[in-house]
Amino acid sequence: MIDASVLVVGGGAIGGVTAAQLTGSVRRVVVLDADREHVERLRGAGLRLDDLGEERRVAIDACADPAELGERFDFALVTLKAAGHEAALPPLRERDAADCFVSLGNGLVQDRVAELVGRERLIAGIVEWGATNLGPGHLARTTRGPFVVGELDGPPRERTRRLAEALAPAGEVRITDDIRGMVWTKLLVNSVFSGLGAVSGLLYEEVVADPAGREVALAMWREGYDAGVAQGLNLDRVLGVPAESLVVRDAADRPRAEEALDRAMERHGKTKASMLQDLERGAATEVDVIDGAVVERGRAHAVPTPLHERVVELVHAAERGERRPSPAALGELARQLP
Repeated sequence: MIDASVLVVGGGAIGGVTAAQLTGSVRRVVVLDADREHVERLRGAGLRLDDLGEERRVAIDACADPAELGERFDFALVTLKAAGHEAALPPLRERDAADCFVSLGNGLVQDRVAELVGRERLIAGIVEWGATNLGPGHLARTTRGPFVVGELDGPPRERTRRLAEALAPAGEVRITDDIRGMVWTKLLVNSVFSGLGAVSGLLYEEVVADPAGREVALAMWREGYDAGVAQGLNLDRVLGVPAESLVVRDAADRPRAEEALDRAMERHGKTKASMLQDLERGAATEVDVIDGAVVERGRAHAVPTPLHERVVELVHAAERGERRPSPAALGELARQLP
């Protein structure tokens, strides 16, 4: 038993699966989620978890009200969508609910989370595996991959090592001394594949199997990669391949990128975009902190990102009910290619 207490803030796909994996191996695990039906199922019949094709039930301690939390936690894992941060995090800071908060969400949300919980109390992280929310009390983990964690403003500390130990029952954990570079590297995955999955209604591997989707994905990857390099960031491995291996600048680069893309899909192709899941539920997406973040940083550093701009427009149109996710969107985007 690992001697740590972990609060999971948000019991959706990533948070709920993580809590299930930690329960029974970590001394105390509690999920805080605003969906009372979901909470009742977690602590009643238990979470119905489809873990890479193997189904089981896990009873998880959960609550919907921060007043029910009791003792202070060692770590609070923030897995909420960006839109939920403003409401959920200040009350936890006021209650002094955790020694450390850990940002595990998609997009460029780390600095805003730091403002809400206190910069000195935040560890940043990314999640390289995928999961799907199938409804109250029912989640699926769809791909494997590591957690990557690190300090926003310095080298790893003892608390980072303790966090890695606490997360270990949920999967591989890597500690980095360059979390900002890793956050942008993961942003490439979400902006390209989650963005294209949202507009097309397809899994990652289905996007890549579509000839137009494949071309657009590689072109978008170059946009995001160049925006990251322009900021002075070091872009690392993600999806099991070096980030630079997916960059196509001329015909000579194409075979390497094709091979890297196929290898990436072998491990992560079954992922269903989180933004697509949001659209299917009629919820607001995180497109502004994902694809929109690439557009914003690209403009700041004079890097054109027209495909990301168009994905933002298409996702917002879907949020407004003006269009539905369709594979035809991939062809529309491909027509923007030079």
